[in-house]
Amino acid sequence: MFGSENKIKLDKDLIARCKQVAQLAGYASHEEFIVHIIEKELAQFEGAQSDAEITEKLRGLGYIS
Repeated sequence: MFGSENKIKLDKDLIARCKQVAQLAGYASHEEFIVHIIEKELAQFEGAQSDAEITEKLRGLGYIS
């Protein structure tokens, strides 16, 4: 699912948690679960009308201060 040129390094503990949740939730793999989470998060920001709106959403989620 993750191509050979698209590598993302994640902490081993985070991967283990993703594997556990993916299995419990019925995903085919932890990669499928991770892709679903990323797509869901991106969708929240893709509808934003401006950079300021995206910044406010990120601030509201606690990603920036």
